[in-house]
Amino acid sequence: MAAGPHPRLGRHLRPRVAPHPGRDRRRHRRRTPRSYLRGRVPRGRGLRRSRPLKRERKARSGRVSHGARYGRDACRIDLNTFAIRNRVSETTSKEGAVKGVTGKATRILLTVAVAGVAVAVATGATAKKSANIQVCVLLPDTKSSVRWVQFDAPDFAKALKAAGVTYSITNALNDPQKMVSQADACLAAGAKVAVVTDIAQGTSIAIEKKFAAAGGSSIDYDRQVVGGIAKVYVTFDGKAVGAAQAKGVVKALKGKSKPVVAELWGGPTDQNAFWFKSGNDAVLNPLFKNKTLTKGPQQFVPLWLATNAAPIFTQMLLKTNNKIDGAIAANDNIAGAVVATLKAKHLKPIALSGQDATSQGVQNIISGWQSMTVYKFVPNETKAAAAAAVALLRGKKVPGINGFRKNGSKKEPTIALPVISITSRDPVAPRWRRPNGAPPPALW
Repeated sequence: MAAGPHPRLGRHLRPRVAPHPGRDRRRHRRRTPRSYLRGRVPRGRGLRRSRPLKRERKARSGRVSHGARYGRDACRIDLNTFAIRNRVSETTSKEGAVKGVTGKATRILLTVAVAGVAVAVATGATAKKSANIQVCVLLPDTKSSVRWVQFDAPDFAKALKAAGVTYSITNALNDPQKMVSQADACLAAGAKVAVVTDIAQGTSIAIEKKFAAAGGSSIDYDRQVVGGIAKVYVTFDGKAVGAAQAKGVVKALKGKSKPVVAELWGGPTDQNAFWFKSGNDAVLNPLFKNKTLTKGPQQFVPLWLATNAAPIFTQMLLKTNNKIDGAIAANDNIAGAVVATLKAKHLKPIALSGQDATSQGVQNIISGWQSMTVYKFVPNETKAAAAAAVALLRGKKVPGINGFRKNGSKKEPTIALPVISITSRDPVAPRWRRPNGAPPPALW
């Protein structure tokens, strides 16, 4: 009797023998590993045992990669957790203080909101009161720029820990008396080098004199203490910052006839504000003189605060009947206030500069409300200051001095670092060329 067709094996009956797995993979396929389903390995490349990505392995071990901290990943998430390991640490959360001394290992977790919404500092250990401190870092505030907490504090901790010295990192929250008390606490703990970011000239001078009287020395960090006695000034090239801001605004105004340019400089008590202004003037004054540009209102913004910049720019708009085509904003904080004012008045975007490449500033550039920002790679500055502090602590020559900055009647040795101008047309990582291995801004 002839066999009829089989529903599965086709027209003719075939022997009921399981085919080779390689011939009929649809019916005889091994279970696909989960790593394939996650898209790590293309499906057609065999059934190799997959290895986790390098980034995932680092995440499992508790480490955060350099690229994840400053690169594109930092903008894809709302919060970024940085782990900084030190021997023993204690913190005063209200002051944002971080102290490192000899003892057993611990971890400081700095939970940072990339969008600048919240910053929290916490630690799991407490140092002894008798602990010795060698380097005292005094940071100014948390409101003039997000950099002081997001970047300077953790980068100082990393650099000083790598140098093998004990340290204290505190933030005065823009309170001169608090900075004095923090400096006194460092001196009582045996600190010999102070890294001072100026918030009030008289206060900073007094702190530097106290350290000198105790046989120590001091460093002006980011802001020069006029009349102070610091051994070295570590900062970014302020004139280059101002020139980059002015060039960015001029380029954005190309094609307009005699546009009005307003200027909002930084805090009048900060010498950096005058340094940036000198860079602005070097580019803009010749253009004002030959009538290429029209000089608009100009004013300093007390304490660099956005809350002070908003009413100032509002008055500038009233004075010019809303006819401002471009504005020099000393940093992204002030630029943000300008953008908010323009939006509140339902006005169009203008040519606008910034500084620090904050998440807010880069978002404004992407959305078309800001023309450019000046990117300063803070880890380079903290490394230079930490190296100077270690050299002074050990009685050696300070490395990296590349010029002198006038300070009263004397010239102060200066380490002036380069800056980068960022616009919406700059290519993004990894094609973007970065000096000294500097990562791109937070949102790139």
